[in-house]
Amino acid sequence: MVRANGAVSLRELARVVQTSEVTVRRDVRALEAEGLLDRRHGGAVLPGGFTRESGFPQKSHLATAEKTAIADVAASLVEEGEAIVVGAGTTTQELARRLARVPGLTVVTNSLLVAQALAHANRVEVVMTGGTLRGSNYALVGSGAEQSLQGLRVSRAFLSGSGLTAERGLSTSNMLSASVDRALVQAAAEVVVLADHTKLGTDTMFQTVPTDVITRLVTDEPPPHDERAATELQALADQGVQIAVAGTGQGGAPAAEQLPPGVRGRRDMPLPVQRGGRMPGGQFRGPGPGPGGLGAEPLERTARVADLRRR
Repeated sequence: MVRANGAVSLRELARVVQTSEVTVRRDVRALEAEGLLDRRHGGAVLPGGFTRESGFPQKSHLATAEKTAIADVAASLVEEGEAIVVGAGTTTQELARRLARVPGLTVVTNSLLVAQALAHANRVEVVMTGGTLRGSNYALVGSGAEQSLQGLRVSRAFLSGSGLTAERGLSTSNMLSASVDRALVQAAAEVVVLADHTKLGTDTMFQTVPTDVITRLVTDEPPPHDERAATELQALADQGVQIAVAGTGQGGAPAAEQLPPGVRGRRDMPLPVQRGGRMPGGQFRGPGPGPGGLGAEPLERTARVADLRRR
């Protein structure tokens, strides 16, 4: 698990192997003595620090059908003329490919892959943050990226991560990525999390978005035997997160928003879109028109309004 995710919590290890955290802590100590991992408060990481995790080539081949379906539904939430932020990740890269035909769109991102997907969209303006390039996921991180986001205000943020639980919200295994994601969240009126079912119930080291700040989750329907994912979806719905389940209807159109069977949710008042704010960083422009993404009509947008932003 540490090799796959770069980091893991003692709580998650205890749950997976069905034993106590005391036993897991003892075993982690023994593995550290053999040089196989490093202990950290509440968890363990690969030797050498926090930053190692599965690279882009490995992630890009995981749950590809699910990511495509999630991106289709997420793109249908975006309206003409909006200003949004899109974080780094393979799922958000799929989303970017589908945003190329949304006229008048402004996309602020720290992801080179997102920017590349929109480079040929002649009606989309791409604004990149500053920062230091993190090669494993082609994202800009560090104080330069965070400072370039100060004073920004957009309608919504689209983020992915390594894990999602009702208890802690969205999390990731890399400290620098988590810090930039938190800055992206601060800039948005709504937060939309894109996470396939394999991430539901997974808790990694660094929290990026607390559950009470998540407006909407776009995910795929868990397999019938995946009780952990179904339980987590119910817990998220109980806390007021709007659940959108990705699927394809006839003609490949995004499926209507729904909850998985057995999961109860709620719908609240529509949240007005907030626009404005001067774009930081540099503009990323492609050479001209080219192939774009899939167009989609917007779904009805609903969001929690009570305590959505306490800041």
